[in-house]
Amino acid sequence: MDKKLKEVFFKQVKKEPFAKKFGLKLVDMDVGYSRVEMKFTQDMENLFGMAHGGALFALIDEAFETASNSHGTLAVALNMNITYLSPPSPGSCLIAEAREVHQTQKTSLCEIKVFDDQDHPIASCQALAYRKGIPHPFIRKEKK
Repeated sequence: MDKKLKEVFFKQVKKEPFAKKFGLKLVDMDVGYSRVEMKFTQDMENLFGMAHGGALFALIDEAFETASNSHGTLAVALNMNITYLSPPSPGSCLIAEAREVHQTQKTSLCEIKVFDDQDHPIASCQALAYRKGIPHPFIRKEKK
């Protein structure tokens, strides 16, 4: 992966308001791959004291977003299918790894797996992105 592009992504995720809200941290990235971490905190619980599906979705979506956009052009989500496998323990570190498994000129299919810091499976997702073929807006701004 282009070193400059990788640096820009790490910088952008650090300052992304939504990522800050959920404590999402981009920890690794390569072409077609991303690893994002998040600590499961009490304010992410649902009515039953378990991880809210929306919190897990936020983690999955950040990994998908960075993996599918790792080629240097803008990609947007078309479809995501998530299977929640088991609830994480309170306070655990959750890891989402996204890998592109198929790519065409216009689409990208990713598999995203979420597990905790004890390597227990938490969720699985298959996600489809539409590749717009235009530069990322923040890349254009960096060049000015």
